[in-house]
Amino acid sequence: MAINRSQLAKELEPGLNALFGMEYDRYENEHAEIFETESSDRAFEEETLIVGFGNAKVKGEGNAVEFDSASEGFTSRYSHETVALAFALTEEAIEDNLYDRLGARYTKALARSMAHTKQVKAASVLNNAFSSSFTGGDGVALVSTAHPLAGGGTLSNRPSTYSDLNETSLEDALINISTFTDDKDMILALQGKKLIVPPQLQFVADRLLQTPGRVSTSDNDINSIKNMGMVPEGYTVNHFLTDNDAWFLMTDCPDGFKHFERSALSTSMEGDFDTGNVRFKARERYSFGWSNPRAVFASQGA
Repeated sequence: MAINRSQLAKELEPGLNALFGMEYDRYENEHAEIFETESSDRAFEEETLIVGFGNAKVKGEGNAVEFDSASEGFTSRYSHETVALAFALTEEAIEDNLYDRLGARYTKALARSMAHTKQVKAASVLNNAFSSSFTGGDGVALVSTAHPLAGGGTLSNRPSTYSDLNETSLEDALINISTFTDDKDMILALQGKKLIVPPQLQFVADRLLQTPGRVSTSDNDINSIKNMGMVPEGYTVNHFLTDNDAWFLMTDCPDGFKHFERSALSTSMEGDFDTGNVRFKARERYSFGWSNPRAVFASQGA
């Protein structure tokens, strides 16, 4: 339905000083703190885990060397979604100069809607991280105690018992990350990189990572997490997280969180011959997801 003059009666009144309701600041590109962006030229993208070799074996004198074989593990698929929104102005509204006065504002509102939707979709990867209804390529949720390994056994990227964000839980997370193994049970040199928290935990995160001394103690102990540089990129607040006590510690594992851009944000405008309405449209196409569960260690709070 086109926006007509009756919907914008106040805009036609002479001497009107200002209109408000669309000129807000917005949280932009918070997904860039989490996801690595790559371009795509197809309907979907797939990433397949390559399983390498295990530990080398001792070769006895005169014996044949033992051979190992590489293989493929699970495959993660990124199916792109088309996201679009439009609005229209009537021919009469344009004649009465509403295009010049309101066209730019509604275009900004359109961009705001598109940006907000993108952040919601990006954050949904973390908001659904603990749900068995949203599984990855390995068949389990992003945060799980049962990520299957090609060589047998499982990998856990969460505490055995969910815990709130505090000094002990963060230290335990850092220790767990440092003992992550690959699919052949070889230890990986991974470390925590960045803490992702909702607004409700930003003050806790700041105290844990920025204060020189231990938090909430009367001792003269140093803050080992800060002193050892254990979370080098600090913390970031994501305003689109829906669980106010869930926290996520990103690691430096490659090929973790991915954002594929199939079609960048574009806008178009056209007139309708029959009605004289002018229509404005914004459109983009993208996907968000994860490939390697070692990219994060997380808890949904106690």
